[in-house]
Amino acid sequence: MKLLRRIWPLLLLVVLVAVNSLVWLQRDQIADWWRLRNYEPPKDIAALVSDDTMTSYAERMFYVNHPVLESKDAFNENCSDHDEETSVLGCYHGDRQGIYIFAVTDKRLDGVRQVTAAHEMLHQAYDRLSEDDREHVSKLLREYYESGKLTEQIQTKVDSYKNQKDSDLTNEMHSIFGSEVRQLPQELEDYYKRYFDDRSKVIGFSEAYRGEFTRRKDLVAQYDKQLSSLKSQINANKQDLATKSAFLKSKEKEIKQDVSSRNQPEYQSDVAAYNAMVDAYNAQLIETRRLIEEHNAIVVKRNAIAVQEQELQEALDSRLEPSSKQ
Repeated sequence: MKLLRRIWPLLLLVVLVAVNSLVWLQRDQIADWWRLRNYEPPKDIAALVSDDTMTSYAERMFYVNHPVLESKDAFNENCSDHDEETSVLGCYHGDRQGIYIFAVTDKRLDGVRQVTAAHEMLHQAYDRLSEDDREHVSKLLREYYESGKLTEQIQTKVDSYKNQKDSDLTNEMHSIFGSEVRQLPQELEDYYKRYFDDRSKVIGFSEAYRGEFTRRKDLVAQYDKQLSSLKSQINANKQDLATKSAFLKSKEKEIKQDVSSRNQPEYQSDVAAYNAMVDAYNAQLIETRRLIEEHNAIVVKRNAIAVQEQELQEALDSRLEPSSKQ
């Protein structure tokens, strides 16, 4: 009994140290529990988790930030730092500090909300990596970035963060690669299984809404190529018509001289050449007018597609006011 009285303070100290150590080791889980107590995700937010096939861990990373979909004005208030060169679609304020997603409403851009949700969740996930994990994953991300296998679009997007104030490039690569790159090195693919049961679903959303831009960009390029060819043909025809017109005027003078000199053989020869050239001139004139009409029709189609492309870009950028049609 005396021994117990002597050692109980030491036992109490050991217990307190053990409890404090356990609390420290489980601090994130405890803080998450506190953050999520009585939290009920809105239906539209829960739908994003389901659509992205987030794992239970990723779901927690997402929900501890109480994510919200917001219209332009509210979103701009919560995501006011718009130094990014790319369209601002979401923002993450730090560990459990909030995720805000721009509620893009253009149906042609269905999928952008899911990709943004995955992107911002991955920022929280990156912040939670242990020091060793982060060092290893960052190495894998940098190696892939330097592999030369990035598409031009992804390369441009990643590089856009290089000159941004306070931007963590590796952190951005972690979110971009995980939510927008279909094929990654196997070790990275295995790593992202922590967050997605089927990452291809997220990539499908990305490719779907990006495809709306790609199709229009390709169509505009196709129209521009046709317009360039038609313009060359039209200009060549106009020059040829000018040559033919000068020839006809010259032949008119010769015919008048033939009549004045009553040179019947020359007259008949000049008239025959003149009439043949008139036929050729008129045929080429009709063809040139047809080419001009075709050119103008393509210009109308091309401009309509360009307007659509601009509308889509404006729909993605919370900083822009949509343009109105005249």
